[in-house]
Amino acid sequence: MDDRRLRSLIPETLSALIGRGADFASAEDAVQEALVQALDTWPDTPPRDPKAWLIRTAWHRFLDASRSEQARRRREASAWTQPPPMPISETDDSLKLYFLCAHPSLTQSSAVALTLRAVGGLTTEQIAEAYMVPASTMGQRISRAKQRISGLRLTSPGDLSTVLRVFYLIFNEGYSGEVDLATEAIRLTEQLAHRNSHPEVLGLLALMLLTDARRPARTDSDGRLIPLAEQDRGRWKHHQIALGVEVLQRALARDRLGEFQAQAAIAALHADAQSTQETDWQQILHWYDELVSLTENPLARLNRAIALGHAQDPTSGLAELSSLDPSLPRHTAAAAYLHELNGEPTIAADLYSQAAQEATSLPERHHLIRQAARLSAQDCH
Repeated sequence: MDDRRLRSLIPETLSALIGRGADFASAEDAVQEALVQALDTWPDTPPRDPKAWLIRTAWHRFLDASRSEQARRRREASAWTQPPPMPISETDDSLKLYFLCAHPSLTQSSAVALTLRAVGGLTTEQIAEAYMVPASTMGQRISRAKQRISGLRLTSPGDLSTVLRVFYLIFNEGYSGEVDLATEAIRLTEQLAHRNSHPEVLGLLALMLLTDARRPARTDSDGRLIPLAEQDRGRWKHHQIALGVEVLQRALARDRLGEFQAQAAIAALHADAQSTQETDWQQILHWYDELVSLTENPLARLNRAIALGHAQDPTSGLAELSSLDPSLPRHTAAAAYLHELNGEPTIAADLYSQAAQEATSLPERHHLIRQAARLSAQDCH
């Protein structure tokens, strides 16, 4: 069994243990131990029913740990009463784990880490490497999160928007080291979509598929960023684009528009164009209008200003941009782009240089420096 399929069984296994009366923290530890044993033994002796094996093994690990704790506290051995075994059902509801790991009592960073560990089945070391922090730091973060939600029971459906936000945060981390977090976020969202067909779940899945499809063309062989207008669109994963569009159409057919569906529609329009010049900017502007009305997100308004610069004229985009807080991330870079679009290379070069100083990532900083140098060279000629 491949690693992806094995980890897909983690939520159902964890849910089964909690359903039998185990607390979340102890159940999660037991499932992780069962997962390690599976990786060690399955290549030689694969079980006929992997899910049943994981549940049975994790449950025994939980019982062993519970009995050891009882012994440590010098309780009577007879005080332990093993709950009767419960039948393993193919319809075990693990959906509650998504909501539990995204509980409002947790910080965003803790919710992301706990989701990757409990729902994604990643090890603490893998998560730490992906986020480029020491394993001990990540271990403490996960431990505190588990303690905070230990004993909590979901008495209501939970906040789906919080779960989707956590998955979106994971996706936006991209990838680093052994774990590709973008791919992991897609896998988790696919799992959620199988259990909950809410239009926004489908919208987020479509957005992830469409955005990730452009990844092969987003950087060159030296790791330098390539802007959308300059990307080799032949390198995009077109089968994934087709799947993303199909998922988006299913979501929009429900006629319950949400922000992730609007973002996915914008991504689909970019993916459909053969070049920047052939992009349907009027439709993109329409979808940004929808997105702004749904979220009032200032970053959505910033991107709308760029779309307006293409759909109408750059001066209109600059006027829209001037109404926004200049401290917004990428505000200066957006102004540089629109001034360049308006045929003002000197102003644009200066703004690109300023934006490079404000950039929070090294690849983005280097890209903006190159843009400034390119325009400066053109201006000299």
